[in-house]
Amino acid sequence: MAKIVIALGGNALGNTPAEQLALVTGTAKPIVDLIEQGNQVIIAHGNGPQVGMINLGMSTAAEAGAIKSDMPFPECGAMSQGYIGYHLQNAINNELTARGIRKPVGTLVTQVLVDEADPAFQKPSKPIGAFYTKEAADKLAAEKGYTMIEDAGRGYRQVVPSPKPVDVVEKDMVNTLVDAGYVVITVGGGGIPVIRKDGRLVGTPAVIDKDFASAKLAELVKADKLVILTAVDRVAINWGKPDQKSLESMTVAEAERYCGEGHFAPGSMLPKVQAAMSFAQAGGEAIIASLEKAADALVGKSGTRVVG
Repeated sequence: MAKIVIALGGNALGNTPAEQLALVTGTAKPIVDLIEQGNQVIIAHGNGPQVGMINLGMSTAAEAGAIKSDMPFPECGAMSQGYIGYHLQNAINNELTARGIRKPVGTLVTQVLVDEADPAFQKPSKPIGAFYTKEAADKLAAEKGYTMIEDAGRGYRQVVPSPKPVDVVEKDMVNTLVDAGYVVITVGGGGIPVIRKDGRLVGTPAVIDKDFASAKLAELVKADKLVILTAVDRVAINWGKPDQKSLESMTVAEAERYCGEGHFAPGSMLPKVQAAMSFAQAGGEAIIASLEKAADALVGKSGTRVVG
């Protein structure tokens, strides 16, 4: 039996409640495959589209006078944890029940400590929410003070600071629940970012990358494996070129070299590789694989292993 932290990519979730509810039904199957094999499973996930949708919806409602005030960004992150967590725990529970497996599933609202002096606060970089035309993006930037950037040629999106995780506040609770037999959904959206001020935890407007948060969580709960799930079966170098090569494994040193050579796109594969490197350096085994082939990846039949 292994303790596994699974980081779900955006392809496992949806952009609307109906789309997400349909998608997570399929997402639950490979996760339950791992549970059925006897593994202790902890699930993390992103929230980029969802937290942006919540933030924009609340802001629009406040402007229209439908609600009394805008919703602070940390609270939007907390709302997204509950919304996505509900869908995931519902789908996983239904799949477990269909297989005759009695195992409780729970979502934990999770705070993740970041450093107030992290340089990321001076340079927003994490895309959230919907895609806009340049004209609409310029209007949002002027009216709301948002920082907008072009994202992967698909349009313009708001970007917010993305500080690195330092600690997971509820890590002991995660371990307690896992040891008691629970499937735990935690650090949703990378966790609610908090800073420490005068001995108190205070929410701060940012989005922590879910892959970095998953790696930090895996390190803190002493997981055996970190499995970062994405849309491709293996990490590749020279992506999209005639000499594209899929990798079965890479050492941290090799991964560092590939990152330096620009093989991995920022905001896409790069944070996944960097998070895998971080966990491997802490003594664990990281695997980057597709959702559909998660079980195969654990036994070396798919995915890319990153080792120290």
